[in-house]
Amino acid sequence: MKKQKLAFIYILLLLVGAIANVYKEPVAASTQGPVVIPDEAIRLRILANSNSDEDQELKRKVRDAVNKEITEWVEELTSVEAARKLIQSRLPQIEAIVEGVLEKENKQQSYSVDFGNVNFPTKLYGNFVYPAGEYEAILITLGEAKGANWWCVLFPPLCFLDFSNGEAVQAAEDETTNDQEKTNEKLNELVVNEEEEKEEVEVKFFLVEWFQGLFA
Repeated sequence: MKKQKLAFIYILLLLVGAIANVYKEPVAASTQGPVVIPDEAIRLRILANSNSDEDQELKRKVRDAVNKEITEWVEELTSVEAARKLIQSRLPQIEAIVEGVLEKENKQQSYSVDFGNVNFPTKLYGNFVYPAGEYEAILITLGEAKGANWWCVLFPPLCFLDFSNGEAVQAAEDETTNDQEKTNEKLNELVVNEEEEKEEVEVKFFLVEWFQGLFA
């Protein structure tokens, strides 16, 4: 009799664990969604003079100074129209920030600060593809602007994410085909994952029914 009780308790614990996993796994998967940039957004893009360590470090210092200031400007704004007007009115201040960093670092590089539609390359960040195109942005160019760029989204504030760390998709004649292949691969992965989860759930519910029948 004692062995039967122990066996019943062991089976009950297994059953509770199986049911808990059934309801736990979909929640965990839902927290790994992609970061989506809204259609109405304002970006910040900075082009370094070159890819030398010195020029890239200068780019990061300009990034930190400009981003710190603009983030404070837009943090209370609730519309892209308000953010656009504010940024346009303060372009001279942004230029002064860039100039201040260059002077502090004793660099003689030329620079420019523009606001408007800026070309962006295709970027794969996490599990979301940001297509190439023209997007509203502040563009800061340093020197010859031939180095790797850095960019983020100023409004709504997403500059805690460095989108430039994503994988760059090279522009070519078959760029559309490559993007489609990536999309198809992701869809296939989703289908496989859904089928695996479905099979696992079916197995778990089979065990539940089997245990219920065993002790009915």
